[in-house]
Formats: sequence, structure tokens, C-alpha cells
Amino acid sequence: MIKNFLDHISHAFDIPLSNPVLVFALILFIILLSPILLRRIKIPGIIGLILSGIVIGPNGLNLLEKNSAVDLFSTIGLLYIMFVAGLELDMTEFRKTRHKSILFGVLTFSVPILIGYPVCYYLLDYDMVPSILIGSMLATHTLVAYPIVNSYGISKNEAVAIAIGGTILTDTAVLVILAVIVAAFYDNLNPQFWWGFGISFTVFLLIMFGVIPRIAKWFFQKVEGEKTSHYIFVLCVVFFAAFLSEISGLEPIIGAFMAGLALNRLIPHSSALMNRIEFIGNSIFIPFFLISVGMIVDVRILLEKPEALLIAATLIGISMTGKWGAAFLTQLLFKYSNAQRQVIYGLSGAHAAATLAIIMVGHEYGIVGENALNGTIILILASCIIASLVTESASKKIVVAGEQDIVVSKRNIAKEEQLILPIANLNNMEALLDFATLIKSKQSPHPLTVLTIVPNDELAEQNLQKARKNLDSTVRYASGTETEVTIMTTIDYNIPNGISRAARETSADGILLGWPSKPGIIEKLVGEKTESILSQTDTNLFMCQVNRPLVSHKRLTLFCPPLVETELGFIFCMDKILRLSQELSIPIHCVCVERSKSAISEYLTNLNSSVRILFSIHTEWDELRDLRKFVNDSDLVVFISARRGELSYRYSFDRIPKKMDKVYHQHNRILVFPRRRGGRSLDEFEEVPTTPLFQRIGRGIGSIFSKERDS
Repeated sequence: MIKNFLDHISHAFDIPLSNPVLVFALILFIILLSPILLRRIKIPGIIGLILSGIVIGPNGLNLLEKNSAVDLFSTIGLLYIMFVAGLELDMTEFRKTRHKSILFGVLTFSVPILIGYPVCYYLLDYDMVPSILIGSMLATHTLVAYPIVNSYGISKNEAVAIAIGGTILTDTAVLVILAVIVAAFYDNLNPQFWWGFGISFTVFLLIMFGVIPRIAKWFFQKVEGEKTSHYIFVLCVVFFAAFLSEISGLEPIIGAFMAGLALNRLIPHSSALMNRIEFIGNSIFIPFFLISVGMIVDVRILLEKPEALLIAATLIGISMTGKWGAAFLTQLLFKYSNAQRQVIYGLSGAHAAATLAIIMVGHEYGIVGENALNGTIILILASCIIASLVTESASKKIVVAGEQDIVVSKRNIAKEEQLILPIANLNNMEALLDFATLIKSKQSPHPLTVLTIVPNDELAEQNLQKARKNLDSTVRYASGTETEVTIMTTIDYNIPNGISRAARETSADGILLGWPSKPGIIEKLVGEKTESILSQTDTNLFMCQVNRPLVSHKRLTLFCPPLVETELGFIFCMDKILRLSQELSIPIHCVCVERSKSAISEYLTNLNSSVRILFSIHTEWDELRDLRKFVNDSDLVVFISARRGELSYRYSFDRIPKKMDKVYHQHNRILVFPRRRGGRSLDEFEEVPTTPLFQRIGRGIGSIFSKERDS
């Protein structure tokens, strides 16, 4: 019996491992440990996973064999990594710098090919088709070093923006060329191919960018409460797009990439759905793919055959020369600094996702052999390390030169921002949390404060425990977006007093409220209570009515009444509106007077914002119904109002929630009340982008307030 048991144990550990539970446990163990160990020596996690695959693969310790299960997960991971690449591209930044991005994309696409093709054809003695494949592969790049520029606070630098925009053109062009290369390899490059390819590619694009976004928008609206279904739907779109791409004569990876571009605007980067996509991909699918890539590498070929090392060295040389040449030409054309050129090279010099995809397809079809595959893996390892080091060095130089992203205030509110969400109705909780997640500064270490007020009566303690228990669902929901929340329950005689006291205790920069309900429902914030909250608090206040998903909007219509730019909290509120527009990838249509247009334009210019904004001049603000002509059915309506006694306050703003209910009852709407002078000191706002107009306004208001305090 003991012998049978020992035999069973020994067979379980036969090499290569065949027990599926043990195999999966080993994979998870590698995914867990390799990034942690290599992070200490500043090697990107992607390299650690590939190295791990080399060690455990058939050509290493032979712990795992390349079977159908590994191939399945590898294919899923490959499609997933291309989908995420398309999904994470900042389309707003691309539109802002599209002309420069397109030119850089052409350069970083063509220069490596012009260098790579003749070198591969004449020096490495490859045939024409493999030479074109390798040259086009070297034209791709992956933004491995982007987290570095983001951590140094230079993500809004124009050099960073055009490097990101160039990724769209380069990767898309190379992936389309890949289909032509495969056809040429099999001698199918004839007129029938071009006709069929042209028609199928056109139909494919119409489905991906004409049909899929409409279906996705409808699904997200109709199945709003089923968050798990959203993720399953996204996976269905990815694999359907990959299959559709395949039957259209393209590679499945093109379909996955196009699926990411098609759903780009419908999945905000800070949403719970985006968090699920990134979490599951980064945890399972993508690491599995990277490990499987390493399993293909045969280290013995590198050691026994010097031509493999020669190919690897040649590919690295072509890549560095081509990408640096494209960055240098871009610097000359747009008169960038040396540090900006280095940033462009650092961001575009790393090869990972698309490079892996192309060489894997080429190897699968037999276009390139093992030497080219192994050489490409070494290229990926070397390019990721070099790009990371170059980007970090250049980022430091840009920071030293004082070209960081513009800081909002001396206190740097973005980094210390405190938002508070008083929840009176748990039915509104998810919509408020989604809105708060979109506008919250990613630099702030402080969690969102979710507040509930319990009446101070004989059941206060019992109701307090009940309220805390009910808010547990809020914590669970917020965890879906990796948004940290803290629960705050307090006892007070009335809701406005409780909110006002909590705002002062937490030094809140903003209060997010649900839309006022009709009078008569005590548990909700009725009109009179809303007025009390406004009068008893000084901080920025956002009143939200979200009846349908925010991603369904095509435009944000912003109403800025006369003198709104003079309000102390105007900069903070504009920052949140810009962030919301950027997350939803929609333009802003601003309705205002000429003076406000000049102030906002100057602010956006100094902020270097990528948000598209169009202005409509409107001078009559006493009748709010007249504003309806500026709003389309698909617009998100945002109105910046003011508290009584403030410079921009008008009598037409009385009972404005009720007035907006009548006019915009079918729209999602946000009513904003900027901070008033009773709040934070004016001195904290001295480092708002100091345009002359804002300086004059600030100084004028400051002198008025100082005279009032002196008197």
C-alpha cells in the first residue's frame, strides 16, 4: 500500500509534468515570483516571464511541454495583449497631436523598414518575404516605458503624446502588412487576392467601427446592473473580432487590436470594467502568453550556432538605429530638445506585444526559422531594458528643465484631494461612485469618504450600526475599480449639519451629492435640505443625476454663466470637468460669454490639455430655457452655478435643480457649485497657471477680501 502511494507520488512529478493541477500551480507560482524577484534589479516583469518560460520549457529544464492546453492559453493571451494595446491608447491625446503623430508614425514605421530590409536581404541572406516581415516587425513598438514618464509627471509633454499617437499608425499598418506578407509567402498575391482583400477588409472595418460600438453601447445601457455580463460581453467582442478578422483574410491579432480601438471610447480608463479587463489580463492571460513565448526559445541554438547570436545582434542594431533615426528626424522637424528626443526614442524603442505577435505568426507559417525567433526574443529583452533606462534618464532631464505637467496649486490639491460622498439613498450609490472614480485625481493618496447621516434620536445607536452594515456593499462595489473608500457614519439632528461638519472634519475639496428628490421623501435630500447644504458649506459641490451609463454620451455641454471664472473654486471644478471629458473620450461644448471664453482658453493653453473644446457665445442668462437649443439628445449636461452672494450669482439660479429637471429631465446632468470665499485661503491658489487674465482677477478679488477682513 505504501509502495503504491509512493509510486503515485513519483508519477505525479514525472518530467514533463502532466498533472493539470500541478501544471497550473507551477504557472501561477512563476507569475507571482518572477516580477517580484526581477523588480529588485529594475528588469521589467515582461522579461522575467519570458526568461521563466525559457527555464521551464522543453528546451530548458523540460518541466512543461508545449501541448494543446499551453497553445490555447497562449493564443488567448496573444489576442488579449493586442486588445488591451488598442483599448489603452489615449484617443484624445492622439486627436490633439494627430498631424505630428501621423508624421512621427510614418517615420518610425518607414525608417526601420528601410534599414532592416536591405540588411536582412543582403547581409543575413534572407529571401524577400522574410526580409520584409523582419523589417516590418522592427517597425513596431510597445509603450513599455510609459509608466516611467507618468511617474515623473511629464505624461502631457508633447513628445510623449506623439510617441503614443504614432503607436496607432505603426502597429495598425504593420498588422495589415502582415496579411499581405503571408499571402505573398504562399504565392497568392494576385488580382483576386487584392479584390478579395479590399472588399473583406472594408466590410471588416464597417462591422468593427460601425456595428460593434452601437451594439456595445446598447448592451451597456440595457444590462447596466450586471457588471459580470459586461466583461463577458467584451470577451465575446474580442474573440468574435479575431474570428471575423481571420475569415476576412487577416490575422486574428488584427481583429483583437481593432476590437480595442472600437471599444476604446465606451470603456473609461478608470471604470470598474477597465479594471477587470486589466486585472484578469495581467494576472493570467498575458503572463501565460509570455511564458509560452519563452518555452519556444532554444538556448542551445544560441550557444551552438553563432549565426543565431549574429542575427540577434543585427536585429538589436537595426532596431536601435531605426528608432533613434526616426526620433532624431522628429526632433529636427518639430525643434524638440535632446531630452524630448530621448523620450520619443525611449517610448518607441521597446519591442514587446506587436513584435511578439508578428514573429510568432511568421514562425507558425514557416516564414522565419528558429534563429530569427530566438534573435527576436533577445531583441525584446535588450530593447525593453535599453528603452526603460533611456526613458528614465530623459524624464529626469525634462523635470530638471522645469517642463513637468502644470501644477494646479501651491498645496497641489491634485495630490492631496479629499472627496466626500454623502449617501442618502443606496440606489444612487453605484452611479455616484462611478462618477467619483472618473473625476478623482489619480495622484491623491486619500480614499473617497462615503458618508451617511443618522438622525439623533432614541434609535440613533441602532440606526448607526445598521447604516454601517448597509455601506458594506459600497466598499465591495468600489473594490471593483480598485478605488479605496473609507466609511464615515455620524449622528446629527439634520442632514445638512452632518454633511457640513463632516466636510470640515475631512477638509473636503469636493462634495458629491445625488440629485435632489421631490419634496415629501424625508430620507432623501429634498429641496430645502439642498439649499441648507449650500448655505452651510463652502467647498466645491457636485450634484449628479445619472440615469443612464456615462459612456453613452457623445458630447459634454458645459454652461458657464458670466463671471463664473471669478469664483474661487472654478479652477478645481474645471479640472474635474476636463478629467471627466478625457475619461469618457468626448469633446466639450462650452456655452459662455466672450470674457469667460478668453479665460478658459488661456487656462487650457497653459494646462496643455488634450481635451477638444468648442465654444458658443451666449449673452442672455436670465431665462435658462433658452439654453435648451445648445443641447443634443446624446449630451451630458453640466451647469456651473453659484451660491447666493457670489460674483457670478444671478436670480435666475434660484431653485435651479427644479428648473433643470423640467428642461433636461431626459438627460444625465451635473450641477456644479464652486468653492466660495469662506473656504480655503486665496494664497493656496497662487500657482494656478498664471495667465495675465487670471492674475488680474485673482489680485482684484484678493484685494476686495483683504479690505473686508481689515474692516
